[in-house]
Amino acid sequence: MMLLLSYLVLFFYSVAILLIFFYGLAHLNLFFNYLKSKKVVKIYDKFNFDNPNEIPFVTIQLPIYNEKYVIQRLLLKIAQIEYPKDKLEIQVLDDSTDDSIAETATLVSQILQTGIDIKHIQRNNRIGFKAGALKEGLVVAKGEFIAIFDADFLPQSDWLLKTIPYFKKDNVGVVQTRWGHINRNYSLLTKVQAFALDAHFTLEQVGRNSKSHFINFNGTAGIWRKKCIFESGNWESDTLTEDLDLSYRAQLLQWDFIYLEDVTTPAELPAILSAARSQQFRWNKGGAENFIKMRSRLLSSHAISVKTKIHGLLHLLNSSMFLFVFLMAILSVPALFIKNQYGHLSIYFDFMVLFIVTSIIFFVSYWNTYKNLQGGGIRNFISFIGLFFTFYSIAMGFSFQNSIAVLEGLTGKKSDFIRTPKFNIEAFKEHWKENIYISKKISKYTLVEGLLMLYFFFALYAGFMLHDFGLYPFHLMLFFGFSYVFFNSFKST
Repeated sequence: MMLLLSYLVLFFYSVAILLIFFYGLAHLNLFFNYLKSKKVVKIYDKFNFDNPNEIPFVTIQLPIYNEKYVIQRLLLKIAQIEYPKDKLEIQVLDDSTDDSIAETATLVSQILQTGIDIKHIQRNNRIGFKAGALKEGLVVAKGEFIAIFDADFLPQSDWLLKTIPYFKKDNVGVVQTRWGHINRNYSLLTKVQAFALDAHFTLEQVGRNSKSHFINFNGTAGIWRKKCIFESGNWESDTLTEDLDLSYRAQLLQWDFIYLEDVTTPAELPAILSAARSQQFRWNKGGAENFIKMRSRLLSSHAISVKTKIHGLLHLLNSSMFLFVFLMAILSVPALFIKNQYGHLSIYFDFMVLFIVTSIIFFVSYWNTYKNLQGGGIRNFISFIGLFFTFYSIAMGFSFQNSIAVLEGLTGKKSDFIRTPKFNIEAFKEHWKENIYISKKISKYTLVEGLLMLYFFFALYAGFMLHDFGLYPFHLMLFFGFSYVFFNSFKST
């Protein structure tokens, strides 16, 4: 019986590692695509803004919900956008339920007096959440193109002048820009988030877009052609990532997406763990929901290549990697004892080499991204090594919560769209705890994460007692990751 159980443990342990490795190979392909893209200069047809007749009408949509700490910063920044006033309107799509409504109304009135066409649009309910607000705003939007910014984004004044010209070809449906991070160095948490997002917004987005594989509008800091939204079925709220959903529906209809790596849109990262936790949960659950929703349409499409289908499926399954990492992590502890009890099963432990290879792939590709944005040199490389393994560890620390999110998404369990609280952290600094939007409840996952911290501390002890240190680095990162998530969960309240 024990031997049979050992075989089952090692089987699922090996399958998890193998699936992670396949994902690593896909990531390696994107890395090669990214490197090749740097050797190619793409030439795009662009609107000639010297000719007033070629300047299209643009609507900027600002979906907000209870944003009292950032609404002034947002509206004052948007009011500085350089674009002909007779061809620009701003929609403040305000679903707020608190006293921020009055401040927003005052700010909108002040901006309106400067000659900018700005409207304060409110709904009686939050049906469809952000997707519902965007959809309702479209009903009265005058623009041929729809730029969208979340409340924590601060586009440069020439943002529209750098992006709108790329829509000259009628089949261009979306132009997406890269996110910047105004509070990158605020804390270890913001540094890790910036590190991960930089890789997504350079290597992954460029790697896919350069080979015409599907990418996604990232919910903000991008522009849609209104016709593309309507022809693709408009915004839908049956997943938690409406941006990914509409992106895939549009690209399946062969709308082109353009990704502008060199146009950066600054934004504020979630500065405390509870905020990052809610955002991570929404993104990962939404990704799994979109896999269920879009997989059949993707596979049955005759308009796209097999390689694009494979990359599309892996893109939609991104969040599922947390599930495989968590499964591998949990089974690695009994696997340690099995290895020392049943020597003839040692072949299964050779699969760990695949995880090491996958980690090397990520290390090399992330270094390339980091170097391009932060600069090379020995000092930066040493900083990168520390940041990479910290990122790896904290990502593992989120693996339990994110696995729950993925399972809920795959099984169709519905949940509300939980907003990520905004802080304006640089302005409030040490007073961030006064933010009324912070949840005072400890996450229901925190107790389990505390037990997992102890579980992997036991793994470290077991490795020491068995004089088997093969899994020691892996278990050390897991212990650190779950410890970080557990203790910082209390600091967020």
